[in-house]
Amino acid sequence: MSKSSAIWNKVQRPLALSVLCGAMLASLSGCVALVAGGAISGTLAASDRRTFGAQTEDKAIEVKAGIKVNNIGGDAAHVNINSFNRRALLTGEVRDEAMKAQIEREIRGIEGVIDVINELEIAGPSSYTSRSSDTIITGKVKASLVDAKDISANSYQVVTERGVVYLQGRVTQREGQIGADIARGVSGVTKVVKVFEYISDEELKTYQATPAPAPASTSGSGNP
Repeated sequence: MSKSSAIWNKVQRPLALSVLCGAMLASLSGCVALVAGGAISGTLAASDRRTFGAQTEDKAIEVKAGIKVNNIGGDAAHVNINSFNRRALLTGEVRDEAMKAQIEREIRGIEGVIDVINELEIAGPSSYTSRSSDTIITGKVKASLVDAKDISANSYQVVTERGVVYLQGRVTQREGQIGADIARGVSGVTKVVKVFEYISDEELKTYQATPAPAPASTSGSGNP
């Protein structure tokens, strides 16, 4: 084995994979947060605390919402839609308050959506450099969650926009605090926003005691 191969083997971990994927895909202007860390979330899909039905519906919500956002905002908007258990988180930038309200209204009207968390900023679309940095931050946060010993990394969904990290997931209060503390410790993070759906300790024990079924085969998809 060559020296360069040996070095690569030592760094072949979730962080390296996420950062490399982010660098390769950063040229795509949309779905930065959704793409980041995709390899990690894909391999752990079976242990997701959502039902497979909810996971499928979340993907459908993201696709439908992406089409609506594109029709409303076009090049004047940069919006990430991340649906978790039918709760749609909106991050990014839009031209004005009217566009922000219209986007939220349209997404609330999508079948299956039970809530919309509107974190859109009134500003010009973020730069290529900013989005690339956000991708790397998301990868670092995911890798740090994987490295943590007393939580399940797949219980968290991580979205980063302009250095602000948004955390979604079905977690206990304790897990939520641990995840937020981990994210705050990552370089480049300016703020952490918790958008969790909290569960009880009894529910957590049920998840831990139930074997995860094999995930269904799905094709890749993403938001515009």
